[in-house]
Amino acid sequence: MAERIIAWTETAAHQRREILKYWTKRNGTTTYAEKLIKLIAIQTKTISINPLSYKKADYPDTYVSSLGHFSIYYKITIENIIITSFWDNRQDPKKLLHLLTK
Repeated sequence: MAERIIAWTETAAHQRREILKYWTKRNGTTTYAEKLIKLIAIQTKTISINPLSYKKADYPDTYVSSLGHFSIYYKITIENIIITSFWDNRQDPKKLLHLLTK
């Protein structure tokens, strides 16, 4: 399968930014945020190469890839992987349902 282009929705990019800002502020350093950025890059690269290897989510046409306390929700098109949510699994799942059903 050919590698697809990763495209972040505005919502998913915002979630990722907020999570990175939270951990930077909480820890007083960017070390953990930088580690997360690297892990996200590795995970999205793997998804782009083999998107069907991850679990189908409970939402239409959506897959989910777990990354420790975080999950990457995405949809597959012929040329792209569209990341619809970067989710901290410790949050209220009802908020996620609202985001994914928009």
